[in-house]
Amino acid sequence: MTSRAATLTGLTALLMWSLLAALTVATGRIPAFQLLAMTFAIGGGVGLIAVLRRSGSLAALRQRPVVWLVGVGGLFGYHALYFLALRFAPPAEAGLLNYLWPLLIVLLSSLLPGMGLRPHHIVGALLGFAGTIVLFGGNIQGALQGAYAPGFVAAFCAAFVWAAYSVLSRRFASVPTEAVAGFCVVTAMLAALMHVALEATVAPRGWVQWLAIVALGVGPVGIAFFAWDIGMKRGDIRLLGAASYVTPLLSTLILILCGYTQPTSTLGFAALLIAAGGALAAKDTFFRRA
Repeated sequence: MTSRAATLTGLTALLMWSLLAALTVATGRIPAFQLLAMTFAIGGGVGLIAVLRRSGSLAALRQRPVVWLVGVGGLFGYHALYFLALRFAPPAEAGLLNYLWPLLIVLLSSLLPGMGLRPHHIVGALLGFAGTIVLFGGNIQGALQGAYAPGFVAAFCAAFVWAAYSVLSRRFASVPTEAVAGFCVVTAMLAALMHVALEATVAPRGWVQWLAIVALGVGPVGIAFFAWDIGMKRGDIRLLGAASYVTPLLSTLILILCGYTQPTSTLGFAALLIAAGGALAAKDTFFRRA
């Protein structure tokens, strides 16, 4: 697979993640870790079936402990920290701080061999982050209040964990993407333990909630992680990092189309900033000289 094809594959993960908010709303009041366990079980199960159909064995899951540590630590660690952030801090501010991960991916990618960081990559990522701030309405008041400190620390740690997982995937490029299925299954098990320890079980109501759960498991919490793994291992990491800022924008547009929220005057300006940042970061990939 060429670098451009892998980058495009990684971009499909961003499109699927833009459906995450709308599908999560459609699941109703299912507790966070219960939903995490259910959707990762579906995603991991679908992945294992695909691996068996393709290779006839689960040999791809036989990996070194450090590979499992990075894989499960990235998937479960990020989601657990993000849910803790939402529990201990206002959602808008926590979400905004969490969206430091695309910028961190761009910056951390400079530590990889042959991945020099150029000014337009940094500026593109910063423009995307500025667009995200505008998209959230600049709603960062109270961020320094001590009562919210644990939530904000968890949100920042979540951003760093996901960025580190994404960039470290490049270091383990020899690990087949099929191994992600195993990471998803273990993440589902850990989420189930957290659910039993912290939450009361809530059964889904009606076919709409069940359909949303299945769609989450197959798409944003399933195929998307496989596509992201391909993009991180073989694609343009800096471009994918900067382009990740399109996810909250698309997510907001989808929420508007589904009637879950209302359009605001800041949406267009946020779109311009994010589009400009993405185009600037993508200059090397789409406008390189022959």
